[in-house]
Amino acid sequence: MTIPTPIYRHDALEAFARQLLQRAGMPQDKAADVAQVLVEGELLGRTTHGYALLAPYLREIEAGGMQLEGEPRVVNDFGACLTWDGRKLPGPWLMRRATDEAMARARQFGMGAVALQRSHHAACLGAYLRRATEQGLLLYIALTDPGFSSVAPFGGTTPLLTSNPIAFGAPGGPGDAGPVHIDISTSMTTNGMVARMQAQGRRFAQPWLLDNQGNASTDPGVIAATPPGSVLPLGGLDAGHKGYGIGLMVELLSGCLSGHGRAEPKEGWSASVFVLALEPAAFGGTEAFLKQAGWLADACRAATPRPGVDKVGVPGDDSEARRRQRMRTGVPLDATLMAALEPWSVTFAVPLPPTMV
Repeated sequence: MTIPTPIYRHDALEAFARQLLQRAGMPQDKAADVAQVLVEGELLGRTTHGYALLAPYLREIEAGGMQLEGEPRVVNDFGACLTWDGRKLPGPWLMRRATDEAMARARQFGMGAVALQRSHHAACLGAYLRRATEQGLLLYIALTDPGFSSVAPFGGTTPLLTSNPIAFGAPGGPGDAGPVHIDISTSMTTNGMVARMQAQGRRFAQPWLLDNQGNASTDPGVIAATPPGSVLPLGGLDAGHKGYGIGLMVELLSGCLSGHGRAEPKEGWSASVFVLALEPAAFGGTEAFLKQAGWLADACRAATPRPGVDKVGVPGDDSEARRRQRMRTGVPLDATLMAALEPWSVTFAVPLPPTMV
């Protein structure tokens, strides 16, 4: 007999996460941002970077790996450009502030950039895009974790980089056209998905990994071998030089540009991030941008689908539709996620959220 997946109201999940974080010592404003971003990841369907992070975040707080009090330190302020030392403060709180700062500078200068070093884990990058596109701005985010290595340079077997995600958002055209929201890793899969597949005893459908001898593999266990295997860059064995190149771009824009990359000693779970906001009015003009962007998105959506595909879309269409549905009908969560949170529920005397009937 198949056990149905529990479904929860998104606001109940948010309240539960916020209360746990606050009981763990996180100030209210930081806890609210972290809880909202984790639930936003679930609404968008980014399950490895959504509620699955709550228990690990609580463990990081307990172990002292995540700092809770204070503000980021300004490393450099150069008008349109700002660099912060995040001091291992909560990543979602820092990312929301960095996004707002980049947007404010974009309105003033046409573009605004924030480089962020030593943030704690930043969760789902796609969760920050709506903040900009709803205000008519473009937003680009690149992130690496200098303390973690799982992706080998193309042609090699030594893990050096990591999944190095990028996210990009642009407002839609006139009328009801939705935004373009892109959220991808520059490797064939993410570290979170590798960990999940290994925990569940599953293999990938395609050889997205290399063992430590350089042989293609579907077994997530090769990452935990000694010496470790690696995740293939985006493009796999055939075109992985492209994903490798994009991954290096992410490293240069995030870890290197912020001044805290892989040349520094490892500090546990962390993130170096580059956030760039663009104001269309400062370039060809807002009206012209929306006309061109709207035509492009409409043309993509109107493209003739190949056999087996119902309809062509643009990045963000599926996640936006999923988000609207889950806001109405609830968020499905794997039962193991709430089971992992049950001890924290008991420790902090915060009742588990009720499932929807």
